[in-house]
Amino acid sequence: MNLFLDSFWRAVAYCVRPRVIALSFLPLILLVALSLGLGYFYWDMALDWVRNWLESSAMLNSVWDWLQGFGAGDLKAVVAPLIVIFSVTPLLVVVSLLIVGVLMTPALVSLVGERRFPGLQRKHGGTMFLSMLWSLGSTLLALVALVLSMPLWLVPPLILFLPPLIWGWLTYRVLAYDALSEYASRDERRELFRRHRGWMLLMGILSGYLGLAPSLFWASGALFAAAFVILVPLAIWVYTLVFAFSSLWFGHYCLTALQRMRAETLPPTEARPPAALIESVAAQVLTSPESESDHDNKQT
Repeated sequence: MNLFLDSFWRAVAYCVRPRVIALSFLPLILLVALSLGLGYFYWDMALDWVRNWLESSAMLNSVWDWLQGFGAGDLKAVVAPLIVIFSVTPLLVVVSLLIVGVLMTPALVSLVGERRFPGLQRKHGGTMFLSMLWSLGSTLLALVALVLSMPLWLVPPLILFLPPLIWGWLTYRVLAYDALSEYASRDERRELFRRHRGWMLLMGILSGYLGLAPSLFWASGALFAAAFVILVPLAIWVYTLVFAFSSLWFGHYCLTALQRMRAETLPPTEARPPAALIESVAAQVLTSPESESDHDNKQT
């Protein structure tokens, strides 16, 4: 419990560091760059394709004519750009968050290691490729568990516990592996997973609940289209900040647990007080054969 709470408050404190705040804005920068690049090369082509699709539908043409009869004007000129924006934006958001997710966790774990554990040996028990395979395998297992557990969601209490439990398991598997991949060996990582599985699962569940906060901005953006441009970037930033907090939380927890586990395996050293050590050395010198022969020579 002490390690759980200590790592939590340390992660909160690290979230206000300039490097963490700069990393939290990285997906917004990637989103803007991707949007400008795709808009420059494919905007006209996508807009023409959507307009042709709208004009080819007889039912939609009747709807446009009916709306124009009420003085709505040419809505197709307004609807086509909105369809393109609302269709492409989720894809760009997912791509940006995936890129940041791959890059952010190692950077944040390195930040924790540099500031708190500069002397902790790095055994490189994992690589970027193994991390991606681990994340992919864990995600597939979580999806299978979600699908198999869907019939149980009909039971009112279970729907409140099963999905958070599955996503919490996925979160702790991915973030704990990334936090330990550079510092721990394979055997150490397995031992830490065995010892701290319960606490890390709880951390994953709480992180999953925190990740639901951006959904409020998504829902508001869907209801208030006029604020879509403001609410969607705000939701992305909040989600990235929550992800950064979760990575820092697991980083502090896992590296502290690793340091303590290594300290347990060190050979015990006998710490003797200086006075007792001096007396022991003096007694050995006085009782050694050389000292006895010197004493006999002096007597003769």
